[in-house]
Amino acid sequence: MLIAAARIVTASATSSGASAVLAPGYVSCADGRIVAVGSGPPPGKPDLQLRDGVLVPGFVDLQVNGYFGIELAAADFADWLTISRRLVETGTTAFMPTFITSPLDDMANALRRAAEFHGKLADGSQGARVLGVHAEGPFISPRRPGAHNTEWIVNPDPGAVGTLLAAGGGNLRMVTLAPERDGALAAIKQLTAAGVLVSVGHSDATAQQVSAAARCGAAMVTHLFNAQRPMHHREPGVVGQALADSRLTSSLIADLHHVSGQVAAIAFAAAPGRICLITDAAACAGMPPGGYVLGGEPIELAEGDGTPPKRSDGTIAGSALRMDSAVANVVATGVGLAEAVAAGTRIPADLIGRPDLGRIAPSAAADLTWLSDDLRTIATWVGGQQYFGPHLG
Repeated sequence: MLIAAARIVTASATSSGASAVLAPGYVSCADGRIVAVGSGPPPGKPDLQLRDGVLVPGFVDLQVNGYFGIELAAADFADWLTISRRLVETGTTAFMPTFITSPLDDMANALRRAAEFHGKLADGSQGARVLGVHAEGPFISPRRPGAHNTEWIVNPDPGAVGTLLAAGGGNLRMVTLAPERDGALAAIKQLTAAGVLVSVGHSDATAQQVSAAARCGAAMVTHLFNAQRPMHHREPGVVGQALADSRLTSSLIADLHHVSGQVAAIAFAAAPGRICLITDAAACAGMPPGGYVLGGEPIELAEGDGTPPKRSDGTIAGSALRMDSAVANVVATGVGLAEAVAAGTRIPADLIGRPDLGRIAPSAAADLTWLSDDLRTIATWVGGQQYFGPHLG
């Protein structure tokens, strides 16, 4: 397949750290991989001619609690398959199912069940690739629980961490925890030794405690600004350390409700190349207003474009965000298109050690999304196979 496009954002970092934009450009794919990328007209007659919009790598979302009425932690394989097949409508071609805090035994059971599904959905042959599970909790701070149930929060002692690792069977890929909890630094070492990405989140940690977590192997901060100690001019907190520390990349929920547009722009300016976009989507995403669940407990999605769901006490509980909308929202704040696309593609892929995803480059997977000029998904390919959009062959 040879694609010619009016614009291509490759998301491949240049020597200056920026992402390349080709206008026009072409991409050649074979056997599910990209074999050539270039600027200017293609070397031969293209199979597809994209005369407007922009071709970008498929989005990589590291935090999806649910979608289309389905909560992933409690879902069966058929429901996982539904989400995998339909997430491509939003431009997402790889995602990380996320389980929020629940009783430890329940989390372990959910991880065991997920381990049965992961292998069937990891290669992209059914739709968006499943990247493994993100456990957001239960090792978080009761001072910053957000929508998590504080009764189920526990310390990350070696036994509890080992329980989740064993239940995940190698499919536990990311854990969000609070580094100020007893045993947290040892837990970070235990998790990173097992190949798990550790992220600081739902945390009341000081900047010094976040720095200590980074020294032990933590590489990320979960949903920057939300459910964490804010930045103060005398105590930088989680936010200040996240923005200043080159060892840390922060995820951001860019629905413009969790974080204002001005603050999102500040984050991109303060930490260039270290912001990744996530949806933190709950089961209400892609659905009409009404009642849904997150972590097995009720949430309500009200009327309003982009408004996030809430618990009965008014606490924001996940989002109803799409990844293409996240990119569009960030661009609307003044962030460059290339930087916004990289934040939704290459940067999260690199965080989880997947250099084959999130970029348009030779040898990378042919996971591609064609966006309209207003950055809405028109068509999506996973491994070179079109899963969404009008027939373009």
